[in-house]
Amino acid sequence: MDSLTLFGLFSVTAMLVFYALEHKSHWFILAFALACVLGSIYGFLQGAWPFGLVEAVWSIIAARRWWIAAMGHQTRKGSRNK
Repeated sequence: MDSLTLFGLFSVTAMLVFYALEHKSHWFILAFALACVLGSIYGFLQGAWPFGLVEAVWSIIAARRWWIAAMGHQTRKGSRNK
């Protein structure tokens, strides 16, 4: 296996693992978003630009989901301290 294939394997495996763990913490949603960025980079480097483009869109969607989850976490955390 060449280094690009290993990078792709790592990226997709990280996406799968972090997606499965999203319900445990909003930080796993952010990790999923970053893994999607890695998957996008892999897609473009490999020459499969449609895959790279779709993964880039997924990373934006996941980053937005993280932002919403993090703000909800802050709100819940702040209301406990009052």
